[in-house]
Amino acid sequence: MNVPAFAEMTAARPELDALTSEMQTLLADFDAADGAQAEIQVLRRWEELRRGTRTWSSLVGLRFNQDTRDESARTDRDYRDRISPKLIQLDNQLKAKFISSPHRASFEKTFGPQAFALWSCDEKAFSPEIETEQIRISKLSSEYTELLSGAEFEFRGEKLNMPGLAKYQMDDDRDTRRAAWQTRWQWFKQNHEQLDHIFHELTQLRHSSARKLGLDSYIELGYLRMHRVDYGLDDVKALRKQIVEEVVPLCSELIKHQATELGIDKVMAWDEAIHDAKGSPRPHGDHDWMVERAKEMFDEVGHGLGEFFRLMCDKQLIDLKTREGKSGGGFCTSFPKYGVPFVFANFNGTDHDARVFTHEMGHAFQNYSSRNQKLMDYQWPTFESAEIHSMSLEFITWPWMEKFFEEDASRFRRSHLIGSLTFLPYGTAVDHFQHLVYEKPDATPEQRREMWREMEKTYLPWRDFGDLPHVSDGGFWQAQRHIYGMPFYYIDYVLAQICALQFWVKSDEDREGAMKDYTALCARGGEAPFLELVKGAGLTSPFKEGCLSTVLAKSRDWLSSH
Repeated sequence: MNVPAFAEMTAARPELDALTSEMQTLLADFDAADGAQAEIQVLRRWEELRRGTRTWSSLVGLRFNQDTRDESARTDRDYRDRISPKLIQLDNQLKAKFISSPHRASFEKTFGPQAFALWSCDEKAFSPEIETEQIRISKLSSEYTELLSGAEFEFRGEKLNMPGLAKYQMDDDRDTRRAAWQTRWQWFKQNHEQLDHIFHELTQLRHSSARKLGLDSYIELGYLRMHRVDYGLDDVKALRKQIVEEVVPLCSELIKHQATELGIDKVMAWDEAIHDAKGSPRPHGDHDWMVERAKEMFDEVGHGLGEFFRLMCDKQLIDLKTREGKSGGGFCTSFPKYGVPFVFANFNGTDHDARVFTHEMGHAFQNYSSRNQKLMDYQWPTFESAEIHSMSLEFITWPWMEKFFEEDASRFRRSHLIGSLTFLPYGTAVDHFQHLVYEKPDATPEQRREMWREMEKTYLPWRDFGDLPHVSDGGFWQAQRHIYGMPFYYIDYVLAQICALQFWVKSDEDREGAMKDYTALCARGGEAPFLELVKGAGLTSPFKEGCLSTVLAKSRDWLSSH
């Protein structure tokens, strides 16, 4: 396929009446089909239709995030959010046909059973009855994004947005870090009523949706929407226990050692990202310099990554610079019509740039590797599986960090490993918090802050915010975008991080073998559920007792010798 540059990419805006008519034709043709092959022809036409609508949806979402002030982009996004429930309903009608087809066994032999597991979740997770709730949820999630994207700070003579302020939160000077944290969280305190209002309404709407679908709470609906088909709440609870018993004590030790390294009595929240007295390792060049070094790195990593990254650069499929109006964070999206992904991030001059860049490139490489999968549903895996590719590439590229950090590369690797380990309790805290929230959807804002304080005591006992506004009162969770916009998308990072640490161990012992396993996993996309993909890549399930012990022992050994 001849891929155009991003600026030349287009996708027709779907008009609901016309799309409904096309889908009704597909449904009628399915009913008239005289065998499995005829039904598969309907599936192929449906997939072609979905390529166009998904590409349009991705372009709309991306362009809004690139400039949340753009009225045209906002109008397109609002239209997309308004018709999305209708599109889901239409797709689900056809999915139901395939699920109940007498030829299902033949389909599963051709395409594998995973599609039917995914479609069954989709069918259970939506009904026209909850259309109004879904439109309002999308609107509120966008309000949250716009609120944070529009935050402006005056800090030491500079006008900054939230990603721009973040570099000062990791400044080598401790007083500067604390002042930046103070500035950030003062904004959250000033806006807490709006943040509380948005989240309370989101929680109520999600709970109402679940009840209308005949479910006890949004927890069950959230698991369906995350397509968790081969593990459940009991597995997650068991993992929490392992995190508390094995990871929290190690992280507490690391934090104590960090205080000694920094020459301070106690590590405060604004010190946690600084792991030695020299400060935070930073890339030794700007955005353009880093992109050129990345070309060299991926060429040397090989296994198709070099050619792929050059395609991404040549076709302007990366947007990494922070600018006014651009939303924060990083993500990877894709355009099925063109068979390519797009990487979105915000460079701020800290070591975060190298991590977020390699992370999102891991997503992108997987999607590109899976572009010719037998079904569109397999071009992306479920979220916890998808995060394996991204988090693993962060570790796979370790030997090339000298290109970005030069003599500070070893400091970066140490900081990255410590950050990866201390993330495990934080990620588990976020997930556990969301379970508490949706168990008690009528909780007050103060009760939710108390829930978060309890999570900090359990999973992050070393964390001390001093007298910082808002966060010292249990408000840290309101900066975690996933909690507002993608509920229950966070234990996925924990599961994937454990798998990524296994890839780190594998690549240290047998780099070529690890790369073959990694690229094979990327090519599989979403053709299988999480635990099957993990096993196929030669990894141990994060839920298996003893899995954590192995990677933690390797981490201890590495940190003691570096």
